[in-house]
Amino acid sequence: MSEKLAINGGKKAVTTAPGDLFTWPIITREVEEAVLGVLRSGNMSGTDITKEFEKEFARWLGMKYALAHNNGTAALHGAMFGLHIGKGDEIISPSITYWASCLPVFSLGGTVVFADIDPHTLCIDPNDIEHRISERTKAIVVVHYCGYPCDMDAIMDIAHRHNIKVIEDASHAHGGLYKGKMVGTMGDVSCFSLMSGKSFAIGEGGMMVTNDEEVYERAVIFGHYARHSSLIHLEELKAGMGLPWGGYKYRMHQLSSAMGRVQFKKYPQEMAEIDKAMNYFWDLLEDVPGIKAHRPPKNSKNTMGGWYSPHGLYYPEELEGLSISRFCEAVRAEGVLTNPGCNKALHLHPLLNNIDVYNQGKPTRIANSPEGVDVRESSKSLPVAERIQERVFSIPWFKHYRPKIIKEYVLAFRKVAENYKELLPGDKGNPKDIGGWGLSIRKID
Repeated sequence: MSEKLAINGGKKAVTTAPGDLFTWPIITREVEEAVLGVLRSGNMSGTDITKEFEKEFARWLGMKYALAHNNGTAALHGAMFGLHIGKGDEIISPSITYWASCLPVFSLGGTVVFADIDPHTLCIDPNDIEHRISERTKAIVVVHYCGYPCDMDAIMDIAHRHNIKVIEDASHAHGGLYKGKMVGTMGDVSCFSLMSGKSFAIGEGGMMVTNDEEVYERAVIFGHYARHSSLIHLEELKAGMGLPWGGYKYRMHQLSSAMGRVQFKKYPQEMAEIDKAMNYFWDLLEDVPGIKAHRPPKNSKNTMGGWYSPHGLYYPEELEGLSISRFCEAVRAEGVLTNPGCNKALHLHPLLNNIDVYNQGKPTRIANSPEGVDVRESSKSLPVAERIQERVFSIPWFKHYRPKIIKEYVLAFRKVAENYKELLPGDKGNPKDIGGWGLSIRKID
């Protein structure tokens, strides 16, 4: 392809206005009526609608218990408490993830040990987990990152052999499949963020799901005080009913749960259309040098669900070392919103190294560890996580299958990759700071 790049004065690849191609969530009249019904009844802080939403969520996944929270972070916090994670305990988490996957453990007196990621799936690398397990390890947190299912067989095998629990953070992968099984159904407890940027969006909210009665009831007593009398059956918890043990008030707002109930009716169709559109986009780019789809192999029984925050993989060595920053700059000039990088490596943030959050006289990361135990990872200790920003980039998240306009976005990436030599002379390399601490709120330059 010899068409002049837009960054050098050529015509843009994307010329059609997107319309509602990226509008999300899709608000229907039924959604509006459900939410207005809660407002009109003055029932915003009740639990009746939320309880029905929980039943439907559990039924959707084929699980016994679902507990709605005001956000996904709270759901993860409740899950950790549900698993008895406390002072001096350790969880293992991927370093590349949203901070909520692990930071709530600090308030329970525990700490986090980070593992590296697989450069193709961007999920926790099972080969980097086992040597990080200690006698203090209570759980492995796995994140189906940007919709890509983790290698759950390998992870569950490690967990079973070492008698530790698994928390699935499925916030990126609503409706996704791992070998034909729904993500969020294989760990001991699973959590979903349901905020407006996620694929299953209800405005704001989170859901904790489990088959373990004790985990469920401990999460209830931790932050759902108004529901103790009807949901607590375990004798060891009954004596503490009436007050939230964690001192938290984590119930879901019923405007969100009302929207969530409607989402069940329309999400499967929406998810299918997103999947069709995203796979169409990547199918047309399969032969393009330097870029590759972040999606499971076609012959697997793994799927990407709603493709939350879709990304692509970048191989600069196929483009004579062209920096990802320069590549994305050129694609943006073609009319596509894209940025290099993803979540930054958490193990390098000061909060995970030297900040004393609770005035304990030492960094919170090691404040409750035994004397002489330091779980902090040094720079260059997680090589994939520390270099991944230079090898991933965001791509458009198509909400509708519209081949004609999707082809324009395809052309933008193809045009830049196949004319990369034009970009080499002006390539200043990558800046030190690529990526961000979140995905949904990342700004596009």
